[in-house]
Amino acid sequence: MSKRKHVFISHHHADDDQVSKLTDLLGRKGYEIRNSSIRAKPANRARLDRGEIKEATIKRLLRMKMSWASTVIVLIGKETHQRPWVDWEIRKANELGKRIVGVYTRGGTEADIPPTLEDYGDSIVNWNSASIIDAIEGTESPFENTDGTARAPINGAQTSRC
Repeated sequence: MSKRKHVFISHHHADDDQVSKLTDLLGRKGYEIRNSSIRAKPANRARLDRGEIKEATIKRLLRMKMSWASTVIVLIGKETHQRPWVDWEIRKANELGKRIVGVYTRGGTEADIPPTLEDYGDSIVNWNSASIIDAIEGTESPFENTDGTARAPINGAQTSRC
């Protein structure tokens, strides 16, 4: 089985450093994570903040990058549940039939889980390489609290895998 995984990591841009930490964590377990998500450079971040990039352009770019991935990972940080683009990315991942895995960052809580992740997530796991790998691989679909203990899933639907 290949340990190269094509993922899209949905996150609040304040958590950009967590994206690198996640890929490093899984890299230490032998996984090569190829992340197609967007981490805007400061100049582009400023253009986004000023509204100089059309929403349709952003959606088209995100859709193209997400279609390449087999799994969408949602980093659950302190403000993730308030981010409209994270919500849109989760809805789009579900529409595209992607496996959706939530991963708590340090400081993330159950209260920070986006409602759309509760609706469409295949798994929500703690910051633990074994749990994250099982969720990405689909060998297990755990729903965990921030401390790694089991919690009940909210949704009943599973994403199809073609």
